[in-house]
Amino acid sequence: MDALTLDQIYIFLAVVDEGSFSKAAKRLNRAQSAVTYGIQKLEAQIDVPLFDRTAYRATLTEAGRTLLLRARRIAEETNAFRDSAKGLTSGLEAELAIVLDSMFPMPSVAAALEAFTERFPTVTPRVYVQPLGAAAELLLDGTCAIGLFQLLFADRPVLKRFPLLTVDLIPVVAPNHPLAEFDRPIETYELQRYVQLVLTDRSSMTAGRDYGVLSGQTWRLADLGAKYSMLLSGLGWGNMPSHLVEDDIARGRLKTICPADFDARLIHLAMGAAYRADQRLGPAGRWMVEYLSTASKS
Repeated sequence: MDALTLDQIYIFLAVVDEGSFSKAAKRLNRAQSAVTYGIQKLEAQIDVPLFDRTAYRATLTEAGRTLLLRARRIAEETNAFRDSAKGLTSGLEAELAIVLDSMFPMPSVAAALEAFTERFPTVTPRVYVQPLGAAAELLLDGTCAIGLFQLLFADRPVLKRFPLLTVDLIPVVAPNHPLAEFDRPIETYELQRYVQLVLTDRSSMTAGRDYGVLSGQTWRLADLGAKYSMLLSGLGWGNMPSHLVEDDIARGRLKTICPADFDARLIHLAMGAAYRADQRLGPAGRWMVEYLSTASKS
């Protein structure tokens, strides 16, 4: 069993794919006797018949059908190993780390990753999701090669950046929340009577800074999903990206409110892509940046 070779696996697969020993021999550019001997030797080593030769055309035995799946997996992994090695020798990254702002729309990211994996099947994407300035910090400290986050946090000289899209924020509450009864702009003194759910992080970039906070009662959450769940439960009011709550608003699970003193500059969040100018991107990273830039202009 220890003497099994990749060549035997490839011969086995060639016979299966071509449907006969003679056609497999032509595909492999070998004598038919060499292909026959290769299969016989493989069967002897594993002590299991792979083909039933009693009929005119050899067919897979039950054991052969079972082992075929593993043989294909071995061949696929071998090819992937070879492709990865070639990529590494040409300077291609083994992995591309990207950090996303938790408010960044996922469909656009998914489309980019789908195109990326088709172009670079041997490069593994690693995706981090962080709120606010924490996303920028993962780019600044070198953990990630590319960041997709608010341009507000990409104003460092070391970063190259370009705009991608705009995320609209909507102040919402659950329909059973007292603020849901207001059909007019809500004054700040009225909002201050209720808890505001505020997205936060532990980064130095946002230390001592608040964005869109109007209430004196705040619950601070570092996870956008937790904030969303608490809003649905009626635990407070807060601002959410429109693409995450549009369906809830349409179905009546959340209701839009109108704070009278809401800063219009905080309603529209400019999102962009950024990377460090002092760290050269590899081929996969450069492709991703070009893809995102082109997609933002279409």
